[in-house]
Amino acid sequence: MTVKGSHNNSGRKLGRRQFISEAATASAAFTIVPRHVLGGPGFRPPSDVLNIGIIGVGGQGGSNRRNVRSENIVALCDVDDTKIAAGLQQSPDANTYRDFRVMLDKEPGIDAVIVSTPDHCHTVAAVAAMRLGKHVYVEKPLTHSISEARLMADTARRYGVATQMGNHGHSYDTARQINEWIWDGAIGDVREVHTWTNRPIWPQGIDRPEDTPPVPSTLDWDLWLGPAQERPYNPAYHPFKWRGWWDFGTGALGDMACHIIDFPFWALKLGHPTSVEASSVGKTSETYPNGSIVRFEFPARGEMPPVTLTWWDGGLMPPRPEELEPGRMMGTSGGGGIFIGDSGKLMFGCYSNEATLIPQPAMDAYTQPVPSMPRSEGHHAEWIAACKGGAPAVSSFDYAGPLTEMILLGCVALKMDRKLEWDGENMVVTNEPEANQYITREYREGWDL
Repeated sequence: MTVKGSHNNSGRKLGRRQFISEAATASAAFTIVPRHVLGGPGFRPPSDVLNIGIIGVGGQGGSNRRNVRSENIVALCDVDDTKIAAGLQQSPDANTYRDFRVMLDKEPGIDAVIVSTPDHCHTVAAVAAMRLGKHVYVEKPLTHSISEARLMADTARRYGVATQMGNHGHSYDTARQINEWIWDGAIGDVREVHTWTNRPIWPQGIDRPEDTPPVPSTLDWDLWLGPAQERPYNPAYHPFKWRGWWDFGTGALGDMACHIIDFPFWALKLGHPTSVEASSVGKTSETYPNGSIVRFEFPARGEMPPVTLTWWDGGLMPPRPEELEPGRMMGTSGGGGIFIGDSGKLMFGCYSNEATLIPQPAMDAYTQPVPSMPRSEGHHAEWIAACKGGAPAVSSFDYAGPLTEMILLGCVALKMDRKLEWDGENMVVTNEPEANQYITREYREGWDL
């Protein structure tokens, strides 16, 4: 790590190597004094602080910035100057950039990078950072395509960097509690799971706009497009509404399944599905559908039997369980899930640190196992600790990569509207060759990895 802003007696700023060299020379002339004597109680040496650059500082990027404020935010990068201006309110000393490639070139002292851009730019930014040895935190979904998710996980392992995907529910106590209950046999063998969300809460099922308003002076539209194919600017894409467009986002499934499907993916040790099929309403060639149902089939895993996992969105919902008391909400307002076991049902909510067996008398009668999994210190805190040499974060790319692959396979099924047989190890749809064009994506010239 670097010591940002270190100076010698002449007042000139020192680079990392020069700082280390001059410090080593000075140490020969003086007796080393213990750190606690120099710094006093509570002293935190610069070597214990990460230098972080943030790519995409609006929206979720702002939330991520606040969650790592214990560290040194040295650079803010965003293609929209209005987002930069807002970011500087909290990090006034940070250097600012529009192009993350320039930031990485001009800021060699960065230790770690947070990527909070739209989905279509996640991979180009994160891979560039990892190849420079930077630790990375990337918002969910990890990538825009299945092949990118595999590349991200492989790149992280190759360069030995600490990683985390921004599915913060993975660090909730609920996630560990669900694991412990399922593995304890609280509801018997699980053969069926239903998950759902209230998304989309942005426009979908629409066509490309025909008008071409001028690009705002504060926005670099070419950089916003990044690796996506060129098209005229329109406020239908930026800000926020990009999630509904095939070229930029991953729809309701890509946005929310990394939170909601994450729980059964972890508890049931799902891995690669063998097949997926989807049905939808309101889909166009430009945007994801207004509502969809996506069904994944998974093989047996060890002693766990085969399981079917179904995703519902856009107001479409699974049947209400008979065991759920009248007037009681299924999940929470944002969505949720239900595990259906041979001897019971387990329900959880989206963004809720609570899970329960249903009906309530089943929960009241259940003797919970002694917690066996370590509880998290927080999603960002885990990543920071991993960057400083601690244990890998719980949603490192070794975990988040396969989860993202599975979810984005559902997006491919939405494109095809028919059942796909899946060879996960080789990333190949075996029964519908036409679907394989969607496993990868074609980057715009100048953005190849």
